[in-house]
Amino acid sequence: MGSKSKYYVVWKGIKPGVYYTWDECKAQTHGFEGPIFKSFESLEEAQIAFGDDHKKYIKLSTGVVKSKSTNQASISKSKIVTNSVAVDAACSGNPGLMEYQCVETISKKLIFHRGPFKDGTNNVGEFLGLVHTLALLDKHEKYSVAIYTDSKTAMAWVKNKKAKTKLDKTKYNEGLFDMIEKAEHWLQTHTIKNEILKWETDIWGEIPADFGRK
Repeated sequence: MGSKSKYYVVWKGIKPGVYYTWDECKAQTHGFEGPIFKSFESLEEAQIAFGDDHKKYIKLSTGVVKSKSTNQASISKSKIVTNSVAVDAACSGNPGLMEYQCVETISKKLIFHRGPFKDGTNNVGEFLGLVHTLALLDKHEKYSVAIYTDSKTAMAWVKNKKAKTKLDKTKYNEGLFDMIEKAEHWLQTHTIKNEILKWETDIWGEIPADFGRK
């Protein structure tokens, strides 16, 4: 079953620990008063965070640890930019079958979907999806539209105009490497005019473009 490589740390819940799926995390936090938890993109990050002070990872401007209460989530969601799109990727395995898509943030209307591609990774999909979205908006001169992604890695790769992937090339993913090269070339020859924003999963829930395979 395809899923994103996310790991969940529960500092305060029914049973604190590191969990491999959202369902496991939810089981430890749902209905628990004042749960404290956060998702991470790697198991190593999650394990380090679990053994550390949660205040280093989850803070409000007042310094109070934020809880995911319904009221707080509703207030926070009012900060979401409505004139925006969201992009996300999913990968079954690492490497494995990878796909990515872009949707309208509020309506979740599909704008485009690509894949699945063999021998891909989630990071590569997030990067290609983000550049694909940038290029599409640039083509139609829709520079006022913001782009949401939940991948810090993809944001860094786009900023550096280089996909620093460790993916090995195989006979099945040669096309993906061609796509990466074209994406890097686009970044190097164009000015990014759209605002790229980090989707705050821990506050707002899964990004609207999520494939729903947690």
